[in-house]
Amino acid sequence: MKLYYGLNACSLAPLIVATEAGIPLDLEKVDIYGEPHTLFDGTDFSSVNSRLYVPVLELDDGSRMTEAAVLLQYIADLAPEARLVPPRASRERYGMQEWLNFIATEFHKAFSPWLFNTDIGDAAHEAARARIAARLASVETTLAGTDFLLGEFSAADAYLFTILKWAESTAVPLDEFPNVRAWRARIADRPAVREATRRHV
Repeated sequence: MKLYYGLNACSLAPLIVATEAGIPLDLEKVDIYGEPHTLFDGTDFSSVNSRLYVPVLELDDGSRMTEAAVLLQYIADLAPEARLVPPRASRERYGMQEWLNFIATEFHKAFSPWLFNTDIGDAAHEAARARIAARLASVETTLAGTDFLLGEFSAADAYLFTILKWAESTAVPLDEFPNVRAWRARIADRPAVREATRRHV
């Protein structure tokens, strides 16, 4: 399988899950900052994904899938023994999906595009930071007394870790959230996370 990825993008999350699960992925870097978005050989990325964003997972049969939350579950389901997602149709699975949707809508889309767009003004930036802080308060409470969002490391941790890597470059302070900071340090120290981060350049 091949993962189309971009620098500083959420494509790191599915790469973390694949690495944790021992699933090899070929990587194809996309210039997501140029117009048009292109592959290394100059191919217009729209020929891969008309939505013009990463990640895109290309399966061995040539078909492609998009949306980080979907890719995380698909990849993890290929290696159930790694226990990166709960079993299908279990109550715990829906709890993880709740986290994935929360991360996608309340964190991912608060950072991007709001904090990545320099043209929208300081007031909009501050409103986005305040929204993120309010949501982080909930995560801080969840992480009190537990190492990971679902008790054990999961695809949800990989996704939120990836999104919160943007905090420093977008001036989102984490000082008020010691549980979140400790959680980030634990995840960053995982060998598979270090390896995925090394490759995602």
